[in-house]
Amino acid sequence: MKRTLMPIVVIFLLGAFSLPQPLQGQDRRAQWLKEGGNRPIEIVSDRLDAYREKDLVEFSGNVVATQGDRVIRSDSLMLYFKKKAEKPGAPGAAANAGDIDRIVSKGNVRITEKDRIVTGDQAVFYSDEQRIVVTGNPVMREGSNVVTGDRVVVLLNENRGVVEGSSGKRVTATIYPDESNEKKKKE
Repeated sequence: MKRTLMPIVVIFLLGAFSLPQPLQGQDRRAQWLKEGGNRPIEIVSDRLDAYREKDLVEFSGNVVATQGDRVIRSDSLMLYFKKKAEKPGAPGAAANAGDIDRIVSKGNVRITEKDRIVTGDQAVFYSDEQRIVVTGNPVMREGSNVVTGDRVVVLLNENRGVVEGSSGKRVTATIYPDESNEKKKKE
């Protein structure tokens, strides 16, 4: 059972996390393919457990998922599939048996792409909403610039992110203007 699920899991897993932010007026799939969506995907972990009755696949132990410049590292990564309908064609049924509901990475989470790095204790990707929520001391870095808060939310469809504070932890940003100017000159 594990061997037959592995190719499906690999495709859905990194496909979901590797969707880039869309450009105005440009097809999202075309942009994803242009930026590396057709590159080989590799997932390495110490163990893989598939639970058909729970619609769950879990990678555990030093998980590293790589596609091109994108890398996700964590202690564990759980793939939750949408529940199947009890009757074919029932209202509210998942469109496909393999639809992903959410992906949860836990423990020492580190998501990198080129010089962009997001770290935290947990990251949850919500497929329907195209939203990633990072909690547990989240930190966003790009070059020397650093933003911290209580929770980081990345809204993929809107091409934006939100860093939230709480009563005990305010949002902190350290921005180096000279670095931003150098980056604009190179583009």
